[in-house]
Amino acid sequence: MWLLFLLVACVAAVLSCARVCRAAVVSARISGPAPRPAPGPASDPAAADGSKPGLTLYEMAYLSGGPQRLADVVLVLMAQQRRLLLAHTGWATVVDPVGHDSVERATLTAIGPDGQRPIPAVRQALVADEAVRAVADRLVADGLALPEGARPGIRGAVRQVRAAALLVVLSAAASYWMAPSDAEIGQALGWFALPLILTLGTLALARFELYPYGDWATDAGERRLPAAGSPSSPATSPSLTRLALHGPMALTDPSLRAALHSSGA
Repeated sequence: MWLLFLLVACVAAVLSCARVCRAAVVSARISGPAPRPAPGPASDPAAADGSKPGLTLYEMAYLSGGPQRLADVVLVLMAQQRRLLLAHTGWATVVDPVGHDSVERATLTAIGPDGQRPIPAVRQALVADEAVRAVADRLVADGLALPEGARPGIRGAVRQVRAAALLVVLSAAASYWMAPSDAEIGQALGWFALPLILTLGTLALARFELYPYGDWATDAGERRLPAAGSPSSPATSPSLTRLALHGPMALTDPSLRAALHSSGA
């Protein structure tokens, strides 16, 4: 019986590791030297890092986490300026119905005439909005973002390898309890070590070579992103910079973090 568990574990390990390798090859093929990017539009809040001219807060969010990260950034930006209320229950409520740029106006449109809507619905509407697509198209044209058909899916592939490693451990545990003799137990655990080494080794290599598992930025785009802890421009709050780079977990305001997490961010 343990051979059946071993077969399942090996298949899961090989397929998931192959997916990571394929994603790494795709990422290496499509990422390369890019033309010097043009300055961002004046409508974006501000250049997020003074040492990286032309890279705006919206662009930084898109390169780090895609259109959903950009949507989270504009929601928090407007909430910090008291123009939106983000409730811990996951609802967005309009306080000041005036957008300062095209993405903010798209956000107000996504919330709708009632002035209140669940954050997941607002986020999904923003992802499909022309204003967000314009940010993406500009980054792709500048060679900083990956086009839609060329995104390698590294983050999802790494998650699959983690799941495969867990499956190997669970399969080994099941085989341990079902093996009829000590000899078979030792033999089974020895064979299960092979897919476990494969998955853990792949995770270690991916962490060293591919982290932060970006599916949105090219190599040129990643080089334009500010390093962790680098100062932001006076026009951009540090919390927005951290949110753009690292997602909702980086927010220090517990109410904003709860609002985004309760909405499925």
